[in-house]
Amino acid sequence: MRKVAVIGVGQSKFGELWDYSFRDIVLSAGIEAIEDAGLEGREIEAMYIGNMSGGRFLAQEHIAALIADYSGLAELHIPSTRVEGADASGGLALRQAYLAVASGLHDIVIAAGAEKVTDVGEKAVEILSSGLDREWEVFNGVTLASLFAIIARLHMDKYGTRAEDLAMISVKNHKNAVRNPKAQFKREISIDVALSSPYVAEPLRVFDCAPVSDGAAVIVLASEEVARKYTDTPIYISASAQATDYIALSSRRDFTTMDAVVFAAREAYKKAGIEPKDIDVAEVHDSFTIAELLAYEDLGFVEKGKGAELIREGVTELDGELPVNPSGGLKACGHAAGATGIRQAVEITLQLRGEAKGRQVDAETGLTMNIGGTGATAVVTIFRR
Repeated sequence: MRKVAVIGVGQSKFGELWDYSFRDIVLSAGIEAIEDAGLEGREIEAMYIGNMSGGRFLAQEHIAALIADYSGLAELHIPSTRVEGADASGGLALRQAYLAVASGLHDIVIAAGAEKVTDVGEKAVEILSSGLDREWEVFNGVTLASLFAIIARLHMDKYGTRAEDLAMISVKNHKNAVRNPKAQFKREISIDVALSSPYVAEPLRVFDCAPVSDGAAVIVLASEEVARKYTDTPIYISASAQATDYIALSSRRDFTTMDAVVFAAREAYKKAGIEPKDIDVAEVHDSFTIAELLAYEDLGFVEKGKGAELIREGVTELDGELPVNPSGGLKACGHAAGATGIRQAVEITLQLRGEAKGRQVDAETGLTMNIGGTGATAVVTIFRR
């Protein structure tokens, strides 16, 4: 397997982008990434596009061909492939692009993620719930929020986690997002504000839940030999691992553990030749605040049941020992389902380059963790400067 480097990154703003079409946001992210890499479009050999549900959000299938067309790459006739895994679609697209370069199949590949969801209004929540077991969960009235609420309540009962701990995660991520010009929510909140917001699914409140966002993100990957022709600061992907669990929460071994994350993380650490303690910065999937707390544990940053200690002690703050979600995470930067896994990779690349203005941390090794649904799919990727 060849070494693979990130040589270009780009991202649209995230949020309710009423004045921009799906094509607009993809093009803005793609142009930024191509310019960042110093490439010409004709040098791209393949594209992998993470998209959860264009058919329902846009009534548009054949997303990969659409993006190739409007990116001006259709005339090159390169392979353009859509990758779907609910809100892990971006992470999966990144992994497929990585494998295409590592295997020697291609030298320069784009990994992209995009979703335009707000135009469908309240139906967005229903569509996002299609990442669950529709027959055994959704048809019985379950939503993503209610399942994560069950997880949160069980974690509280079993390990003594408090609502205040979850609120602190939200406060941290909003504070980080203020420093991110591409973030959806650029304002700080207090613990009191978070804890006084309405319940969505008890014990989870409004400020425990990530928004439904529009957005796109793009990264350009290249083999080590090619990368050195374009940049003096390549960011290498040391490992990419994927794992799968039961789609229905009721079938899982332990409701308070995302086993797919545990297994993907173990494989990624093994391939990269490192341990959890070697990670300097992480972008994790905080679709709900309890998901970030579980990530602390399931990624091996702390033993099971003690995730709350990291947020209480400031370990995961921007100036802590292990900053988590310096971008603001899904909670405050925004969650455009198919784009999230790529957006995480964009943030880690900027951090390792030293280009995350206003929110820069000291890091040489970074990690992204992207999940689908309640964790039936997990992708863990490790980056090194």
